[in-house]
Amino acid sequence: MKILISADMEGATGVTWPADVLPGTAQWERCRALFTSDVNAAVLGFFDGGADEVLINEAHWTMRNLLLEQLDERAQMLTGRHKSLSMVEGVQHGDVDGIAFLGYHAGAGMEGVLAHTYLANQITGVWLDGVRASEGLLNAHVVAEYGVPVVLVTGDDLACEDALGYAPGALKVAVKDHVSRYAAVCRTPARTAADIRAAAKDAAALAVRHEPAVAGPFTVEVEFDAEHLAMASTVVPGVRRTGERKVAYDSATMYEGIRTFKAVTTIASAAVEEQYG
Repeated sequence: MKILISADMEGATGVTWPADVLPGTAQWERCRALFTSDVNAAVLGFFDGGADEVLINEAHWTMRNLLLEQLDERAQMLTGRHKSLSMVEGVQHGDVDGIAFLGYHAGAGMEGVLAHTYLANQITGVWLDGVRASEGLLNAHVVAEYGVPVVLVTGDDLACEDALGYAPGALKVAVKDHVSRYAAVCRTPARTAADIRAAAKDAAALAVRHEPAVAGPFTVEVEFDAEHLAMASTVVPGVRRTGERKVAYDSATMYEGIRTFKAVTTIASAAVEEQYG
């Protein structure tokens, strides 16, 4: 049994504000250990549950945040940019039986600790076929096309609530309870590590591949906080302007959909100036 862990940082234990997740800050250095503790707990739990192999795909920002030296020696870690499927890189090779979304968060325009979708501020909403989408929902549709179930989700309580919509059968572990975008009631790392390890052990039983989903075509809509970002993103083939600050595109599959989304966010991010962004 092979498990893939997609590891994001905003939903990790103790993380509540931007400096906690911005590479190079003192707070980020501190929170790297907390993030690593969450991921390592999941690794231990999956091996407890009978996994033969666990691959961790770093999915936050620079994708160079986890502390490899603190991980269980049986695990392997895919770290760094750039990757064809970004946050769920590795799922496409046909040997993954289940995936865990660790440290996930609510999407842009939703309530949740550091809620966003790919870009921290510039995107105010993403919709997949008319449903407001988080990174979890988008990634769940991608992995479904490879027959891989989402078996575990961790993050704040609202990230776990969001996961009920895209992975109702997955186990969920809330490591903190949302108070505001920058505040949460946090459990201690000792407690969250125990909770995640126990859930991962049980989640291993859910790691059973299924027939690849054929659910397309899809329509993705993206709303920005400024009109020039919508204009800039239309340089991506197939992306059309649908409003002053909104664009949309159609994709036959979510493999194509997530790659186009990455292109749109990359272009939009590059179009933001330091001042008057």
